Amino acid sequence: MKLSIVAFTAVAGTAFAFPPSRNPTFAARSSTSLYKTKPPVFDEVCDTTGVTLKRFMSEVALLNPEISELTTLFGGIETACKALSNLVKRSQLPSSETLGYEGNVNVQGEDQKKLDVISNDVLKRALRFTGKLGVLASEEEDTPVDLMPENAKTSEIFIDEGDRYVAVFDPLDGSSNVDAGIPTGTIIGIYEHDEACEIDDECFDEDCTEQEAQCLANTLQPGTNLVAAAYCLYSSSTFFVLTLGNGVYMFTLDESIGEFVLSKPDVKIPESCSIYSMNEANIDKWDEPLQKVVRGWREGTGKSGNSFSSRYIGSMVGDVHRTLLYGGVFGYPGDTKNPNGKLRLLYEGAPMSFIMEQAGGLSTTGTKRVMEINPEIVHQRVPVIMGSKSEVQEIMEAYETKE
Repeated sequence: MKLSIVAFTAVAGTAFAFPPSRNPTFAARSSTSLYKTKPPVFDEVCDTTGVTLKRFMSEVALLNPEISELTTLFGGIETACKALSNLVKRSQLPSSETLGYEGNVNVQGEDQKKLDVISNDVLKRALRFTGKLGVLASEEEDTPVDLMPENAKTSEIFIDEGDRYVAVFDPLDGSSNVDAGIPTGTIIGIYEHDEACEIDDECFDEDCTEQEAQCLANTLQPGTNLVAAAYCLYSSSTFFVLTLGNGVYMFTLDESIGEFVLSKPDVKIPESCSIYSMNEANIDKWDEPLQKVVRGWREGTGKSGNSFSSRYIGSMVGDVHRTLLYGGVFGYPGDTKNPNGKLRLLYEGAPMSFIMEQAGGLSTTGTKRVMEINPEIVHQRVPVIMGSKSEVQEIMEAYETKE
């Protein structure tokens, strides 16, 4: 998998964002939050199945002029998802240029597949031509760089003037599963910018490096600062699921017209369901409270008294998508080998948690709300357990009892 973090310049002079669904289970946001406006207003057009994503975003922008810049931004993301869907479908053809490994290792020590690199480039180019892009921080560079320089390692930083969005994305989550035909996806999170992100055109050497670090810190925001989040799922169909802070909307790609059309407005996850999605091969390495709950579910001795079924794909986007529709719990918990789990907080845990909460679910590490964790580094990992309220609360209560 390959991460990119980009900052977007917005014409609007006022910063804004939308709060996630408030849930009494978790503590309220801190007073330092950047949120300044209410969630966007939707009308009947936004709840009409068959409406295209373009029409949906245009209607939202018409009703909420302050977020009109997101229309252009999501237009770029939509185009990238269509292109990536086609790349994934063709990736196993003998003539495909996406087969095999690139031969490089990213900063996290992971071998890069050619499809990872191509997917990252597709997203960067699509977002670049929205006209909103300023800074990129990739998994391949330690500091922010110009989006499309001839030589990213030696080029100067370029930042447009004006207010900015910050977008984080995982271009192809689950790419290691592509060869087996297992669903993969793209995860996107959009934050407000930090006004402290400024670079002096006349800075030199170490002074520039320090200012670049400040801009990189732009991305280190908790999930409560998210303006929007989305994921694309490449599977039996290509799905585009998004939230702007006022519910979750699911679009499906109609290839006959080349458009994403609204298939499920205002998605709500069932409050309870007897399905869990975790890698049980590691159950003996999990925290004791989690082990106890999952074993209770298997034996039918849990809080609900039902025997649970296990459904695990091993691709976060695919597992979360199924959980969102059918209910239950998805988890990638910490264990004795990886105490902090393996999912990245900034561009996997937080955006997907935002979507889950907006659909009426919960997301926790077991002891903390994922959305409220402030990342200290870009690639910070975090345990994640998300899904239906009843089951997630059962896990949280088990941890509370242990304490």
